[in-house]
Amino acid sequence: MKKTETNAHPASMRKATLDRIENAVLELFTTRDFNSVALIEVARSANVSLQTIYKYFGSKEQLVAYVLDTTLSRLASRMIDHLEGIEDYRERLRKTLWVMLDYFDKHPKVILLLTVSIPASRYQDLPVYESPELMGAFLGMLKAGQQKGVFNNTVSSKMLLDVFMGVFGRVAQMHFLRKEQDRLIDQFDGLFAILWGALKAN
Repeated sequence: MKKTETNAHPASMRKATLDRIENAVLELFTTRDFNSVALIEVARSANVSLQTIYKYFGSKEQLVAYVLDTTLSRLASRMIDHLEGIEDYRERLRKTLWVMLDYFDKHPKVILLLTVSIPASRYQDLPVYESPELMGAFLGMLKAGQQKGVFNNTVSSKMLLDVFMGVFGRVAQMHFLRKEQDRLIDQFDGLFAILWGALKAN
């Protein structure tokens, strides 16, 4: 979702207003088809004017992209904090999975917004997906682990990342779509064993 010209940046809005808009987007776009949700419904749910939505976001696509980038950036910050000081590659991978499972247990609508409302072909339009602090660090870890003989080096580090994210994304999406009663984190050990088996060097 490429940005269009708008009159103001969302960062200049009051936090309480942004929070209401974020909650409205997460509620409406995870319970309805993307095309069936009108911006006027978002405005009403967030108790703001339609003019305000257009002024700060410009379009429905840009609004959803902003909310996704904001929520995923919070995950990125948590992940970076938790990985600081961990040198062991297996433990870094383990901690990455733990943080992601814990985050989406607490914010299930974010993973649904990402996997249901946004086609994978548009992920590159989310700034967080180009974040050197998050994706660069993750890829760097995988590449360094390959060089050390920890991770499988018969494929590229990008493919290892795709395997990790593909498995995680499917598991998290279906967990919430099926309305499972347990938590994602309850499956942590088993899921990590699967991912470690797929990514480690033979």
